[in-house]
Amino acid sequence: MNPESPTPSDGVPDWVHAALNAVMFFTRIPVPSWVRYSPEKLNQSSAWFPVVGWLVGGFAALVFWVARVPLGDVLALLLSMAGTVLLTGAFHEDGLADVCDGFGGGWNRQQVLSIMKDSRLGTYGAVGLALVLAIKFFALSGLPWTWVVTVLVTGHVLSRVFPVLIIFAGTYAREDLTSKVKPLATQLTLPGLLLAGFFALPVLALHWIPALIAVGAAALMTLYLARLFQRRLGGYTGDCLGTVQQLTEVTVYLTFVAYFRLAMH
Repeated sequence: MNPESPTPSDGVPDWVHAALNAVMFFTRIPVPSWVRYSPEKLNQSSAWFPVVGWLVGGFAALVFWVARVPLGDVLALLLSMAGTVLLTGAFHEDGLADVCDGFGGGWNRQQVLSIMKDSRLGTYGAVGLALVLAIKFFALSGLPWTWVVTVLVTGHVLSRVFPVLIIFAGTYAREDLTSKVKPLATQLTLPGLLLAGFFALPVLALHWIPALIAVGAAALMTLYLARLFQRRLGGYTGDCLGTVQQLTEVTVYLTFVAYFRLAMH
């Protein structure tokens, strides 16, 4: 989309454009042609990342719920995971694989960034991605199906809050500016951060005790990753944000499994 091209949408509120920029950026859901794209709108879209989590998580839960009766829980869960990968274009998974390759094979900052820019998948990336996907599957398969439906939504929503925190508080590694053809949100205001939190808040009502524990565990994971990115790169990149999303999603699922198993004993 050409940001300079005239549009007939001057009467559309800015927040609509910001929200649809988030949908356009993080999913393959078609958006109207009149949606305006600009770096400013992309930065504003950061506040709407948890809303994308509601869309993706809701889709995952729906696929699982519909497929489990004719196919069984195991196949339904696999189809649910495959559906989210298709819906998002493996956007975050790609970032996780790049970070695994870069941090696993790079000895210094420039080497790490250079490897992360390479579109080819290396051994570290393949192993890291496979392990994360396997952990997601086996964690969710350890829950009753009624929990899986709500935990999928919880995981996708909460895991899209923590990259927003990185954008708000972190430093962008400028050398990565041209590493990908995809643009990147790099700025967020305090009102935008509060708005993101507001969008995510209702998900806590689904299972509020384990959800609050999961928030704490995911926050610790985010803090660790933020310090790692700062130490190795001097800031974060788009791939780093994808890694935060994937690993906090895994953290949420593991927290729920641990809570459920302990509650049953």
